Amino acid sequence: MIIQIVKLKSNLDEGTLLERAREREPQFRAIPGLLQKYYVKMNPPNTYGGIYIWDSRESLMAFRASELAASIPAAYQVVEAPDIQVLDVMFQLRE
Repeated sequence: MIIQIVKLKSNLDEGTLLERAREREPQFRAIPGLLQKYYVKMNPPNTYGGIYIWDSRESLMAFRASELAASIPAAYQVVEAPDIQVLDVMFQLRE
């Protein structure tokens, strides 16, 4: 299992960003290998993120090469390069 944490800064206000995320939700639900995605608000203001739980590194890499992934900066009016971390899960407490 792989966890990907994406932190981005947006020109959108929270309400508009949330509306766009909801509109795109069906596309994310359809991604093969994406087990879960958490949409989060971070500090400082106008900083948001996604915490993705992937079944494998291959699924993550396929998503990264997709048109949906490429559309994220424009959809959320990202103002600078996002901070992306990829973590390998060693074990989980609960299943």
